[in-house]
Amino acid sequence: MKVTIIGAGAIGGLLGARLAAAGEARVSALARGATLAALREHGWRVKQGETVTTALVDAAHPLEDAGKLGVQDLIVIAVKGPALAQVASAVAPLLGPQTLVLPAMNGVPWWFCKGVAPFGDDPLTSVDPDGAIGAAIPLANVIGCVVHASAATSAPGVVDHKMGRGLIVGEPGGGQSERVQRLAGLLTRAGFDVKASEHVRLDIWYKLWGNLTMNPVSAITGATIDRLLDDPLVRAFCSAAMAEAAAIGAKIGCAIEQSPDDRHAVTAKLGAFKTSMLQDVEAHRPIELDALVSVVREIGQRVSVPAPNIDALLGLTRLFGRVHGLYPQ
Repeated sequence: MKVTIIGAGAIGGLLGARLAAAGEARVSALARGATLAALREHGWRVKQGETVTTALVDAAHPLEDAGKLGVQDLIVIAVKGPALAQVASAVAPLLGPQTLVLPAMNGVPWWFCKGVAPFGDDPLTSVDPDGAIGAAIPLANVIGCVVHASAATSAPGVVDHKMGRGLIVGEPGGGQSERVQRLAGLLTRAGFDVKASEHVRLDIWYKLWGNLTMNPVSAITGATIDRLLDDPLVRAFCSAAMAEAAAIGAKIGCAIEQSPDDRHAVTAKLGAFKTSMLQDVEAHRPIELDALVSVVREIGQRVSVPAPNIDALLGLTRLFGRVHGLYPQ
């Protein structure tokens, strides 16, 4: 198989390195700057504890060299949400009728409400303002994905795999398919714990349900997860926002049966954990606010579910991001 990773950072690096090391795919990566140079020099290096795994990769610049890679069997998109519109055009020369596109990203993807009443084919403007992403990446090629793994990049081309190997994959429209089963088999042989889901939209919404509050609240306070959950007022605010998100999910076929307290108990097991958004703030990188919060507010408005706590969360985090140069004015 021919596989290209777009976004050669922590999650993209973990996926790409394990696929390359499994020996069942020729893996390429689209990267820029220091990451491109590192991949060309030594490939990916994945650290887990004292173990270091090296995997060679064909590294290419997304604007200059992507066309030389040819049509791929699988394209993994693992960029941060704010960068997706910029890299979507790089998909075109890699895309054939049978190419699978796997967005391994946080939050609600651009395709999430395609064909769902009352959205129809209208784009979610929070994550695809002008519909350019949906136009560049046809829904027919997309496989939904949820990543349950924690990794970070300590240097260009170096991935620190902290914990987790969980992947959920599934057809955007639900049900099972042969292509999802083939993909699940490939990822399993690469060392991941893979679930082929019949309702991947629900799996995406369920992960979002927890990240919706923990990520932005940690970003604006600088607190780790344990401190957020230990503060009764903060915990109650997060629970109220989660209740609103659950009500929105019920309107779009993604009903969540769990209570916020049940989810908090699961999250608490992570201990003194820094969310990805807090890590972005500390590294002065743009925050993924739109795919985690703005889009939930947009969907809620479309299905007429009031969400004052989500509104407050979005307003506070958006202002924080703008003051610190991490979110567009």
